[in-house]
Amino acid sequence: MGLFTFGSKKADQAAPEPAAEKQPGFFARMRAKLNRGDSWLTYDLANLLPGGKIDDAVLDELEMRLIGADVGIETTERILDALRGKVARKELGNLEALLAALRQALLAIVGPVARPLEIDTSHKPYVILVVGVNGSGKTTTIGKLARRLTAEGHKVVLAAGDTFRAAAIEQLQVWGDRNQVPVIAQAAGADPAAVIFDALQSAQARGADVLIADTAGRLHTQSNLMEELKKVKRVLGRLDATAPHEVLLVLDAGQGQNALTQAQQFHQALGVTGLVLTKLDGTAKGGIVFAIADRLGIPLRFVGVGETAEDFGVFDAETFVDAVLAPPRTGGEAA
Repeated sequence: MGLFTFGSKKADQAAPEPAAEKQPGFFARMRAKLNRGDSWLTYDLANLLPGGKIDDAVLDELEMRLIGADVGIETTERILDALRGKVARKELGNLEALLAALRQALLAIVGPVARPLEIDTSHKPYVILVVGVNGSGKTTTIGKLARRLTAEGHKVVLAAGDTFRAAAIEQLQVWGDRNQVPVIAQAAGADPAAVIFDALQSAQARGADVLIADTAGRLHTQSNLMEELKKVKRVLGRLDATAPHEVLLVLDAGQGQNALTQAQQFHQALGVTGLVLTKLDGTAKGGIVFAIADRLGIPLRFVGVGETAEDFGVFDAETFVDAVLAPPRTGGEAA
């Protein structure tokens, strides 16, 4: 099927839009959206402290809240072990000390994975293969990422590798027009590997800095579809033995422990190098972030807390943990 390009003339002639958001603004949005009201973890905690004493009942309550928020049993035990050790050494004498120790334990888990995406300019183009299941927010993430990279001065090309859904091609075209970047595509039903191969050739010819390739929303339980993604990786290697340079997995935070299962299986099949966690503004409490960080240690590049470009930003461990904790504002009582 013939190759066609969306938006290439605009991309060559028009200057990129200004940056969609400044990081401090995103941090404030994340704080506001992750915990609407009181923290699920520390809400009413002061009322559980008999005479201000930290005892097993308090730690048991924390354990239940962590497990209920998709932190997972193994990761929860790691967190609680750190707290129990401090209780045994009588280092936690009040609520303030407990919250400080809890913050330290949570940061020890997510701090190591807070590693932003860095475009290695020795690769031209730098190829980002974006994968994930249907409904995770993959194509929207690509659009937001393209906007960010364009605002940073990178020349970006998009590849419409989700050829099973015509709507996915159209959605990527909209993002391409909005960001003034070319979208390389073929008709619906084309071989995804061939589309992405052609897109890499086109990106090389254009002197692009970054190629971001969309893929179909793979069901991680279907081995034949995972094999097709492996084929995409192999085909890219024919033009550039080092490509893809980033395999970016997009996960829906609302999927809870199923998101961890997805991450494990995609990582096993493709060697995931970075994660994007979307929809943290929904019913998700963010606990799955700790489970994935603890179990897999894959760099968490970005998080999304809404639909707009301003709701997408680099993951910052301290800001995230502080948003999860959101300690009571007055006198140990929930505000």
